[in-house]
Amino acid sequence: MNISELPMRIAGQLQGRSRLLVAFSGGLDSTVLLHALVQLRARQFPHLHIRAVHVHHGLSQFADQWVAHSENICRLWQVPLEVLRVRVEPGHMGVEAAARQARYHGIAGIIQPDEVLLTAQHQDDQCETFLLALKRGSGPTGLSGMAAHMPFSGSEQVRPLLDISRRQLEAYAEAQQLSWVEDDSNQDDRFDRNYLRLRVIPRLCERWPHFSEAVARSASLCAEQEQLLDELLLESLQSLMNEDDSLDICGMLPMSEARRYALLRRWIACFDAMMPTREQLQRLWHEVALAREDAEPLLNLGNVQVRRFRQRLFLLPPLRSLKDEVLVWDPRKPLRLPDNLGELQLGNRGVSICAPRAGETVTIRFVAHGTLRIVGRRHSRQIKKIWQEQDVPPWERERTPMIYFGERLIAALGVFVTLDGQAIANHPVWNVHWTKGWM
Repeated sequence: MNISELPMRIAGQLQGRSRLLVAFSGGLDSTVLLHALVQLRARQFPHLHIRAVHVHHGLSQFADQWVAHSENICRLWQVPLEVLRVRVEPGHMGVEAAARQARYHGIAGIIQPDEVLLTAQHQDDQCETFLLALKRGSGPTGLSGMAAHMPFSGSEQVRPLLDISRRQLEAYAEAQQLSWVEDDSNQDDRFDRNYLRLRVIPRLCERWPHFSEAVARSASLCAEQEQLLDELLLESLQSLMNEDDSLDICGMLPMSEARRYALLRRWIACFDAMMPTREQLQRLWHEVALAREDAEPLLNLGNVQVRRFRQRLFLLPPLRSLKDEVLVWDPRKPLRLPDNLGELQLGNRGVSICAPRAGETVTIRFVAHGTLRIVGRRHSRQIKKIWQEQDVPPWERERTPMIYFGERLIAALGVFVTLDGQAIANHPVWNVHWTKGWM
């Protein structure tokens, strides 16, 4: 490819889309992408509406410098820039996966309904992704690598550089005299992707110069086969999934192992989660789906968890127990809940409860014990039985905000109100609205 053709190659990937949100790190790849789009806007497509977003992860001592550089570039090229500051919590998933999750969650919060997200992954990135999947023992789904077009937060994510090599991007940047930042962490070969980029792929390309191109073709062929399977299995998958995206276990019991695992992979793919290995799929089925009836099984798969409830499988983000949290609430102000659970506030809608007595402290907790008398029931019931009767999964029981007046439990929002919290005539009433977060 002649490097002068790059902007038009990108235009071909846009397929007529004109409102673009570019993930702009300030590095080589995203700088080339943004510059090429600006050239398209100036020369061929003046109707292009381009915005950029820079995610500040706070992981590098140079992060503020990268923000300043990105702001200068976008000012020079007349591209509106939004800087997102995110919090990265690695947990068990590792820094790379946690940063990616925080990054895409942040971008999902600002993308507009008519915008398409553009990211700058290129052919060499695709090669790394393929080899990482190969290392994990992934099947064709994982080996399909990154898709050029995929759904994203009610819109679409497009990767217009997937058939462009890093060498070609460097040639374009040099010809256009572009400046970019270098992420210092890219030289740390403790990270698997960096190890492949710095130590493995250069040796492979030294032996076979077109190795990355060949890998990209293999990934594309795997993707074609997976697309065919997607079409053939779509009806079965839809019949097994509920509106809450959980998966019916009983419906998979009579299936062959190959069909069952193919459906499990497609179910996991619906959440944009990392493809599991065959061993992980086997563990998912035998240790979670087929666990004993009274168990509360859990399997971690990269940046998600698989759990079971009422003979259905649920795929969830890692969840932190909140049973020890006690939040004092001044109801004159909204209350931000922990672990992205959202916000509570008083208003004209929500759960109606009696107002507290004078001098009673209002707290939000995430645990209750003993027996309760709730509105709509004639007799007291153990809290465990109430959760079960209300079909509340175990992991949500310690993540449901419970309102206490002093030591009196008033309500578990969205589940029940106790007799102590029942709204009665001639007594002030609160309406508590819970705006749920992304969990």
